[in-house]
Amino acid sequence: ARNIGILITDHNVRETLGICDRAYIMNEGSVLTQGAPADVLANEDVRNVYLGREFRM
Repeated sequence: ARNIGILITDHNVRETLGICDRAYIMNEGSVLTQGAPADVLANEDVRNVYLGREFRM
């Protein structure tokens, strides 16, 4: 591992979470949550504020 980080800002959740190991979700200028894509998708706050309750990968 080379410990390389890349910042991607995108609203295409499916593609972005499909290529990353770790994600940060921002809301109103603050980090709402961070973690592995599966953990981010399971986060209730992320579903309520950003993804919607019915979102599926």
